[in-house]
Amino acid sequence: MAHPKRKISKTRRDKRRTHVKAVADNISTCPTTGQPHLFHRAHWHEGKLYYKGKVVMEKEVAV
Repeated sequence: MAHPKRKISKTRRDKRRTHVKAVADNISTCPTTGQPHLFHRAHWHEGKLYYKGKVVMEKEVAV
C-alpha cells in the first residue's frame, strides 16, 4: 500500500479540492421563489430561508 512521505497540510489539500465547485452546472432554480441557488443548499429570500422549495426558517426582527 502506498504511503505519503510527507504530510500534506489542510490548506494545500483544500486548495486542490476547491476546483471541483467551479462548475456552473451546480446552479438550480427554486420552484417557489424562482431564485437561483446552489444544489443542496438553503437560500435566503425576502427574510425567509428556503430549502427544497419550503420555508425552513424566518429571520427574527429585533424590536
